[in-house]
This record gives sequence, structure tokens and C-alpha cells, in this order.
Amino acid sequence: MQAIKYFLLILTILAYSCSKEVSSSPDLSGIESDPEIIRFEELFYTSDEEQLPDLKSKYPFLFPEPNADSIWVNKMKDEDELYLFSESEKIFKDFSEQEGRLESLFKHMKYYFPTFGEPRVITVISQVDYNNKVIYADSLLFISLDLYLGKEHEVYQNFPNYVKQNYDKDHMIVDIANALVSPVLRPTRNNSFIARMVQEGKRLKLVELMLPKLPKADIMGYDSEQWEWAEISESDIWKYFIQNELLYSTDSELSKRFIEDAPFSKFYMEVDHDSPGRIGAWLGWRIVDSYMSENNVGVKDLILADNEELFRESGYKPSK
Repeated sequence: MQAIKYFLLILTILAYSCSKEVSSSPDLSGIESDPEIIRFEELFYTSDEEQLPDLKSKYPFLFPEPNADSIWVNKMKDEDELYLFSESEKIFKDFSEQEGRLESLFKHMKYYFPTFGEPRVITVISQVDYNNKVIYADSLLFISLDLYLGKEHEVYQNFPNYVKQNYDKDHMIVDIANALVSPVLRPTRNNSFIARMVQEGKRLKLVELMLPKLPKADIMGYDSEQWEWAEISESDIWKYFIQNELLYSTDSELSKRFIEDAPFSKFYMEVDHDSPGRIGAWLGWRIVDSYMSENNVGVKDLILADNEELFRESGYKPSK
């Protein structure tokens, strides 16, 4: 059964991908996009008990059973939720800027993945559920606006800086792109540290291709100082990984130290607190960039390449 699932996954990727070569400025002429955006939070928090049945009829997937109508009515009147709604309206009442970014993103998705179908975009208030900033579920894309109010907003005052750093309206499109490209990446065949780094590098590269006008630091979620530290320290980081024989280690702790979100990367050295988190993902991106420049490959080749083999064929050498 597992083998069948894997085979079907490969077929899906092959069908989903196309043969177009990677381009920093792809020809999008003839590719249309018309994002359907439903401002559900506006509909919900400006409605009353009498309008609830109509909302439930139009958007049943947003009203899970067996919650009684009284729960939804109370949510409509909840002071905390109304506050989050009013704060989101200050920033997103006019959604035209975000709509334009979505249109460009969808066009790039269709260019590289012709079978991509535009999802309905539904904006919501999630009561600051930071685990669900953006949810992509086949034909639906949910965006929690209350997680993009700006990192200095008072609702995030007790959040760690590394968590709230990208709670900004300009980072929304990065989170959306991440959600859209993640399903096309097949699971890595092995669990070595280098394979995990390359896996993240692939994802970041795909996001870069979908958002070619966005600075790389913004895609990574780094500020200018964090990006500069990474570039200056690249050779030392690589030397540390080599000298400590980490590349082919299957130690799961390495992901927590260098790939997952964290206030800083953990070398267990004095330099730690100067480093940004996820430096392994950043380095994986550098490896993928090297692979793409050294080999005549397209997006499909990138997706299907074995991660360890990709590393060996990348010719990667850190900047001095």
C-alpha cells in the first residue's frame, strides 16, 4: 500500500510540473488570474443572529457541527474578537494591494504548474492562532488577518521576537506562497541532515520563483542584519558542519538546532545569540542555488531530484 501511495505521489508531481526552464522573468502573457476573495470576517462580525442562517448556508465549512447557533452568536458579540476585527480593518479594509500580489503569485504558479487551480481565498479572524496563519486545502485558502497586524502591535506583546518578526502584512504573500508550493515537494528519501537542509532549500527556491521580485531576505523572513550575518558567516557555518561530521547525521535534534523556527541557531558557541534561526534552511537554499546554476535543470528536475544526490551534483562551495 505504501509503495502504491509513493507511485501515485510521483505521478502527481510529474503531472503537476511542467518542462519550462527556470526564469527570473517568465513570460506570463496569456496567463490569466482573477482571485476570488471572500472577506468572511467582514461578513461575520457585521452580521447578527437573524443573518446567521444565511451565512451558515453559504459557508457551511466554516460552521462545524455540532456547535449550537448560540456559540456563533456569542462570537459575533465577543469583545476580544471584535477588537481583532476592528484592528484588521485598519490595515486590510482596502485589500487591493494583497489582491494584486495574489494575482501575480497565481500567475507564476500556473506558469510553472499548469494544472494549478486558483483556490478561493477566504480571510478570517483566528483569535491569533499562530499555528494557522495560512491554510491551503485544495480549493480553499484561508488567511488569518489578525496575524499580520505588524510585529509591534500590542496583541503580540508577549510573543518572542523571533515569532512575531514576520507578523506583518508584507510577509503574508510569503506565507501564502509557502503554503502553495509545499504540497508539490515529495518527502525526502532519507533523513540525513544534508537531505533535510536541501529539502528546505527546495521549498525556499520554489517560493523565490513564485515571488521573483521579492528580496531573498524577505522570503527567508530575515531582517537585513540577519541576512548579512548569514552571508558573512557562510564559510564558518559550513566548516562547522563538516568538522563536526553533521551532514550525514540522522540526529533529529539537528533540525531543532538549525532548520526549525528558533530565536537563534544552536552551535553551542558564543556566536549563537548573534545568529538567526533556521540557518540550515538558509544554507540549503544556497546549495539548491548552486545546483540550479551548475546544471541545466527545470522545476520538475528540482522537485524530483534526490536530495543527497542534488547536494553532490551542486558543486557547492561556500563564499569566502
